[in-house]
Amino acid sequence: MILFDIDGTILDMRSMILYVLQAYDRSRGNGFFRNLGISDITVHENTVDRLLAQLPLRPEEQEEVLSWYLKHRWTSAAIIESHRAFRGVLEVIRWFQIQPGTYVGLNTGRPEALRADTLHSLNKLGKDYRVSFTDELLHMNPAGWNEEVENAKVGGVLHFQKEGYRIFAMVDNEPDNLRAVSKIDPQQEILLLHADTIFESKRTKMPRRTVRGKVYDLTELIPEKALPERIQFVWHGVNDKANLRQFLASDIHWAEFDIRTDPVSNDLILRHDSLENTPQHEDEDRLTLDYLLSRLHKTGKGVKLDLKGDRTLVDRVLDMVDAYGLDESCLWFNAKVERLQERGFRRLASAHPSAVLQCPVSFLAPLILSAPRKAKEILTMFTDWGINRFSISWLTPDMRHFFDQMDQWGFEVNIYDVPDLESFLQAVLLMPRSITSDFNFPKWYYYGRGSGENGNHYEYSLQLSRGVMTVRRPGRV
Repeated sequence: MILFDIDGTILDMRSMILYVLQAYDRSRGNGFFRNLGISDITVHENTVDRLLAQLPLRPEEQEEVLSWYLKHRWTSAAIIESHRAFRGVLEVIRWFQIQPGTYVGLNTGRPEALRADTLHSLNKLGKDYRVSFTDELLHMNPAGWNEEVENAKVGGVLHFQKEGYRIFAMVDNEPDNLRAVSKIDPQQEILLLHADTIFESKRTKMPRRTVRGKVYDLTELIPEKALPERIQFVWHGVNDKANLRQFLASDIHWAEFDIRTDPVSNDLILRHDSLENTPQHEDEDRLTLDYLLSRLHKTGKGVKLDLKGDRTLVDRVLDMVDAYGLDESCLWFNAKVERLQERGFRRLASAHPSAVLQCPVSFLAPLILSAPRKAKEILTMFTDWGINRFSISWLTPDMRHFFDQMDQWGFEVNIYDVPDLESFLQAVLLMPRSITSDFNFPKWYYYGRGSGENGNHYEYSLQLSRGVMTVRRPGRV
């Protein structure tokens, strides 16, 4: 088990302070805090009097505001409406929650009276991230407000240990709490992690072995080797020899190739953009489907063919795929519904019933939110055509809600348009069936180029100095 404190560790309490102060304005019809922003708040939630002293308020106004703040900051409305999580923390919690045999416990100084509101607000925040908190994994302070908090933290550790959990780490923003826990952990089995946000106790009281940090960074937490095996990863836009070489040298099993017909030669070529809209450049490294399949058919790699044409393209692609004898376990077709229509998809499904057959459905996002029953009818119709996976753009508005609904209905989902490593890992945490990405992840030594005129990529230069190679990224091109 890893233990998390709540206030100042999971939740940015500045949001609560701002919400309650602006609620005071609304209740009084004035504008004391109209221009106050989150970044202006640098005090702990228990020392708001210091913030008020910095503002142009008369002493009696400060006193009235403070009294109102203390009365309303822990009301149910304030807890539900004002609490906001620090960026990245819910993703980090999700990562631990999906690890086998691993649990996330909450160890808070909040009193027992707030148990129901605490769970309700945290689960509301965590819903889009597939994070959930349960009553039995929440330890609260049996004493009153701000009373014996350090003892409550120690009590939480002992409680969970008694329940049979091995606590390997505890995250808290208060140095005093970490120090108190260190005293009952002489063998140093618990990694003490300090959330270096806003805290009351003195930093000097922190145990020496404490590790401090200001950000929750998935790209530092999750290495490539830890990616879930159930997710299929697809290298997007492998349409040139440079990208093909990188893909073949990687551990990524699937690659997506854009297939269209050359209007001049009538060859099946690998190209994202049409030659009519984006003419060929002089130095363009254009590949044919025949060349691709001749390189890949014996490698065991997965081939995802994105058909950029109408139904007339289907038979030609199938003939070439069959000529090279690709196993259906390594075969995947993707196309837009309006291009292939029912007849084209049924043809693919008939020819290769065990292959992945996919279409993008981000256009259904408004319907998912407004008329989910109608959206499900459309998706079910597509499955009748033989389509067995649906693709959603990461950039779709309300994408997380869209994905969650699709997942509840039991449809296999591919997420694409994932722009960088952080977004890729956030997509991983949703646990879709597959993710399509450019794999432009320098931290993992991948330098994918993307595809098409909007497939921006980075250029890198290698510099050797005294036997050390440095990778530099001068800019985006």
